[in-house]
Amino acid sequence: MRQLIIIGSGPAGYTAAIYAARASLAPLLIASSVEAGGELMNTTDVENYPGFPDGVQGPELMALFQAQAEKFGTQVVLDDVVKLELDGDVKRVTLGNGDVLESLAVIYATGSAYRKLGVEGEDRLSGHGVSWCATCDGFFFREKVIAVVGGGDSAMEEANFLTKFASKVYVIHRSENLRASEIMQERARQNPKIEFLLNKVVEKIEGDELVTHVIVRDTVDGSESTLELNGLFIAVGSDPRVHLVHDQLELTKDGTIRVDGRSSRTSLTGVFAAGDVLDPTYRQAVTAAGSGTVAALDAEHFLASLPREIVAKAASAEAVTV
Repeated sequence: MRQLIIIGSGPAGYTAAIYAARASLAPLLIASSVEAGGELMNTTDVENYPGFPDGVQGPELMALFQAQAEKFGTQVVLDDVVKLELDGDVKRVTLGNGDVLESLAVIYATGSAYRKLGVEGEDRLSGHGVSWCATCDGFFFREKVIAVVGGGDSAMEEANFLTKFASKVYVIHRSENLRASEIMQERARQNPKIEFLLNKVVEKIEGDELVTHVIVRDTVDGSESTLELNGLFIAVGSDPRVHLVHDQLELTKDGTIRVDGRSSRTSLTGVFAAGDVLDPTYRQAVTAAGSGTVAALDAEHFLASLPREIVAKAASAEAVTV
């Protein structure tokens, strides 16, 4: 049995691990087998994270997070959590390989998942012209015509990045008002390869083996038109990954995990939340990292409140496991 298990390997999870490891809690961080590092692994230039005046690549930043956490004693496991039992004094975490881990406290920091459009052809053509990751798939669209759906910062960033490869990039947004910050909008508008299609939504994605075109509906007059494309990148936001806890932890109307005030304490004692799973508004790397700090400190205070012999037993088990 361990003192602390952290589920999630984005800025929130790794920051929690850094603080917990420095507090001698010997945390075990479960990073996922296929999505280790979180959404920043799919981001190119990160320009707004403090300490990097020239910007930093998302994967590079996450590698630094991991290295720092491991330096202080965090054990990282590349596997997926398939089941959680959080009610009770001992929390149980079941991994994809069948292992069942026990811990006195858990920090849940699984981040968010890309949101789909829910239109015909989206799933069928996923990986065949439909993508949610410009940095993963942009290379395959050299001198092609593509479109990005969305109006936020992520959509603007993806559109600008994709112009490195594509001959033309459309930005499709359901309103005439973009949600992106002014600086991100300006960069996109100044890019000669980008054309905005506002007050438009994608109704259908078509193509046999690869995307060939999409059906676009005008949100003002309802008219439909065909837009010939070689690829469609979807950047319409994300949803908190709470499927493992939706029947155990209290959630908010936004679908995020409800916590006590500005703390990370959830509706179950010994369970803490951090990052996008509790943040429906900001969803930035730096706010997630701050949230991870809060969770680690809350977990540390919780563990300090437990009978000394229980914590000592968990600590001795960690020494054997590690």
